[in-house]
Amino acid sequence: QVQLVESGGGLVQAGGSLRLSCAASGRAFTYYAMGWFRQTPGKEREFVAAIDVSGGATYYANSVKGRFIISRDNAKNTGYLQMNSLKPEDTGVYYCAARRAVGISTVVEQYDYWGQGTQVTVSS
Repeated sequence: QVQLVESGGGLVQAGGSLRLSCAASGRAFTYYAMGWFRQTPGKEREFVAAIDVSGGATYYANSVKGRFIISRDNAKNTGYLQMNSLKPEDTGVYYCAARRAVGISTVVEQYDYWGQGTQVTVSS
């Protein structure tokens, strides 16, 4: 069992930056690949970024590539999502997720554990 708690969301103007954190507790964090997803009302949860267990491989949705950076610190059992050059369309609830696997996945159903989400609002 892994418990995930996101933090760092908030209100920011377009062009600004936010850094989300995902603190993990429970089973060894290093056994789990991580992902970030986001959701807005009336829409399905969508993939944002993912990272493998070592942090050596990352993958991004086209909509955030070049603006967002996913990373992890296994010693601190924490994952991060650095979000730069934010746009109003980045607004949503951001969730971190963990899967008991080495590699990256963009698929919601392949993640085993989810955080409660943190709201990100980007004003124009």
